[in-house]
Amino acid sequence: MTGTPARSPCGATGPGCCRRDDRSVRRDPFMPTRPNVLFVMTDQQRFDTIAALGNPHVATPHLDRLAARGTVFDNAYSTSPVCVPARYTLRSGCEPTRTGVYDNTVPGGGHAAIRERCGPYLAEAMGLRGYRTWGVGKFHTEPWDAPVGYEVQRHSEEFYGSPEQRAGDAYASWIATEHPEYDWIEALMGERTDMYYMPQLSPLPADCTVESWATREAIGLMAADDDRPWFGFVSYIGPHPPFAPPLPYNRMYDPDQMPDPVCGDRAIDHLDQHIPWMNHLVYAEDVDPHRARTLKARYYGEISYIDGCIGDLLDAVERRPDADNTVICFYADHGDLLGDHHGWQKESFFEASARVPFLISWPERIAAGDRRSELACLTDLFGLATSAAGRPELRQGSDLLGLLAGTAPPRETLFGCHGRPGTRRFKAMVRQGHLKLIWLANGGHRLLFDLEADPHEIKPVQAERPEDADRLTALLAARLRSEGVAEAFDRDGLGPELRTFPYEEWPLTRVHQFDLSRGITGFGAAG
Repeated sequence: MTGTPARSPCGATGPGCCRRDDRSVRRDPFMPTRPNVLFVMTDQQRFDTIAALGNPHVATPHLDRLAARGTVFDNAYSTSPVCVPARYTLRSGCEPTRTGVYDNTVPGGGHAAIRERCGPYLAEAMGLRGYRTWGVGKFHTEPWDAPVGYEVQRHSEEFYGSPEQRAGDAYASWIATEHPEYDWIEALMGERTDMYYMPQLSPLPADCTVESWATREAIGLMAADDDRPWFGFVSYIGPHPPFAPPLPYNRMYDPDQMPDPVCGDRAIDHLDQHIPWMNHLVYAEDVDPHRARTLKARYYGEISYIDGCIGDLLDAVERRPDADNTVICFYADHGDLLGDHHGWQKESFFEASARVPFLISWPERIAAGDRRSELACLTDLFGLATSAAGRPELRQGSDLLGLLAGTAPPRETLFGCHGRPGTRRFKAMVRQGHLKLIWLANGGHRLLFDLEADPHEIKPVQAERPEDADRLTALLAARLRSEGVAEAFDRDGLGPELRTFPYEEWPLTRVHQFDLSRGITGFGAAG
């Protein structure tokens, strides 16, 4: 590994540079005591990718700095570990059992119906509490430009389904206007489809990528002349594949120095049929060890690049007079198997996919340099923000600020689910203490892991500890019953047992993600 590039990843010089001075922000002489709140999210970043938290193979000086500024939750999860459900969970404060979003499709009624069921989305809720609100980056709503309550909302989605979407995407339109020399590029974030898990180089220089753009936009919005406290959201698209860091981050890590994936028995790992199905879907069914290490090197390069962008955000906060009264929460929507368990992508309840980094800082209120073992999840973010704003609304989350203050109890049990209940694709997770149960409707299989004894989830212990497996299964059934998820049970929801199906391998298919905005519909298609 070479040294971290010294220049700002968001552009070294010029007007609008992300290192501009923000000390000119006008403040009311009677500064409000309510804090600013900044949420920073990456896409598909594993829990074990921060140097200060134990990974010696990656350089993350600014995430290290954020961890030192506040508190780390070491056992934080995405309770439905894939893009759309995770995002609807964090913006609604509710689990898929209430949002109805169990995978990357939004059910009938869509975006507006979720708000009707769950209440105003987080940005709107913060606006109702007197906050100036802004959001930049990937929102992954359905439809793509659905409003979620921000006064200012600047989208940068991963790809474009029509010419209108590309023209309406804030980042793509910025490229077209400010850097037309790059507007010919179909895949601004790197090639997908058959290149999904091929190591790549960004087609753009570092100061033109979507991450640098989002950082500059966020810093400008942060500095707006407004006396209200602000709630800001920065949602980075990386390190979601394709792994295409810009120069020089593409060569920051030597693949030969990267650790190999951690795998158990393939037959056990692939009891979750979603893993081999997804491998084939994204052309990753036969990744060899060298390619796996190279992909990890590029993945870490993406993370180090984004870490530099986060450093610019932290600099902007710390130059402000209200820096110590600014809550910063960093997290990811889910992780990536990255070859572990013979798998790639997410949508699995193995730790590499479901567990996420989760850092909270608030110098005026939260101890610095603390690490907590209590269970946390993305559902808690709604309550975190509204509690900081002075009018707590936890919805289905737990009270993390109360926990840190010693006034609220920890969560005893954490549940997760993915796939439509009542179908073969439904699966669930129960985490309690050191135990984790993965329950699969396909075949009725159960995997029980003791994460203290087996942190890499290599040897399931349900055969040796059937009482624990039965107890956690009963807790799952009770949870689903209490949420009214009748379709998860047999006999049309009237039976006592969770509905299972004879084990079946799923038909394999491929996903094609070309630039539909340019008329590209498949291989060989002309624009």
